[in-house]
Amino acid sequence: MDESMTRSLLAMARQLIEEGKPSAALQAVMAAMKSQGGEQAVFQILQRARELYSSMQGNSAADELASLFEACSIAETQPLGPGQPQAPGRGIPPMPVPSLLNAVTDASVLAIGGRKQVMLDAFSDGSSFICLRCGGLVSNLRKDEHLAYWCGSND
Repeated sequence: MDESMTRSLLAMARQLIEEGKPSAALQAVMAAMKSQGGEQAVFQILQRARELYSSMQGNSAADELASLFEACSIAETQPLGPGQPQAPGRGIPPMPVPSLLNAVTDASVLAIGGRKQVMLDAFSDGSSFICLRCGGLVSNLRKDEHLAYWCGSND
């Protein structure tokens, strides 16, 4: 098969995709690949597609895991008030997040200065966390340094 026939098969595949016929488009692409490189080329491309698909699924699982870690870190920033019971085996108080945030942020420097919303926004967008030790708002990028060197409760 010549190069013009391969191009027409690929053009047809694009058209089939636009028409919502992915299986027919795949058949056209396979025919074009087979004409250029034989069965071995088709096998190699399919193997590569399988690897890419698997890695994308792995990335999806990693994204889901990252979301779970984020949820855990948010729960970690919610200190228990006096007399609040913990959820069994979890360290997370059975209290809604907004009321916990209000309790934590009322005594912060930002809240005292009338800028409590800044603190709530930074916490809610995930860019910062509220330190359990000192109650301060800290960028996630500086969490380790804050806990090691800057947290006022390390004294």
